[in-house]
Amino acid sequence: MSLTTGRAPLSTNPAGRFDPPMPAGAVYVEPFLRRVRAVIGQRTVIDSERVVLVHRAGQPPSYAFPKDDVRDLQTSAEPAALGYVRVPWDAVTAWYEEEEEVFGGHPRNPYHRVDCVRARRRLRVELASVVLVDTTDVISLYETSRSPQLYVRREAVRMDLLVASPTVTYCPYKGTASHWTAEVDGTVVSDVAWSYDDPLPESTAIAGLLSFYPERATMVQDVLTWFRVPAVSHG
Repeated sequence: MSLTTGRAPLSTNPAGRFDPPMPAGAVYVEPFLRRVRAVIGQRTVIDSERVVLVHRAGQPPSYAFPKDDVRDLQTSAEPAALGYVRVPWDAVTAWYEEEEEVFGGHPRNPYHRVDCVRARRRLRVELASVVLVDTTDVISLYETSRSPQLYVRREAVRMDLLVASPTVTYCPYKGTASHWTAEVDGTVVSDVAWSYDDPLPESTAIAGLLSFYPERATMVQDVLTWFRVPAVSHG
């Protein structure tokens, strides 16, 4: 995400625009100044300090390596970087940047940012005519190329109507999310909300807070939405 997905500059549906326009199919390639390793079991099959990060429209970033830095793996040529090759993410057991394991199915994007800001914006969630939350005391989470998302303290939520769900999801920028199912007067809606109990450092402000899926309940969320950037006047 960030440069190439969501509403980002090189995505297929950017929020803004380039002036003059960016050529269709543009690919951005840059040096990635971290040692990247990949292992299968206990065997290292990639170990490189000459990695490039490749950004293509509509896709998360991907690694590319000099062919000599890849051992005993099937590769494909990286068209945007002469002499470099690509390796499928699931071809190895684990990926590492320096000594940190990388999760989530793709490299973390260096242009992705998460900002958590205290806000006075209304969040109201209703299910089966019962209000689960109605407050203006929220944290507004701004994540690169995505619409703002409101998080709320559990004290403002009818937690007596929610039960923990077995569903777990992972975000490379926020961490592991638990989910919550609503049970209201015989109506059961699975995974109506989620929370990060132990988020990654850039998202600690939302630790333990809940956010809700707008398509799974009646929801009013006072957030700014995308709008058209005015045209440039060349007069």
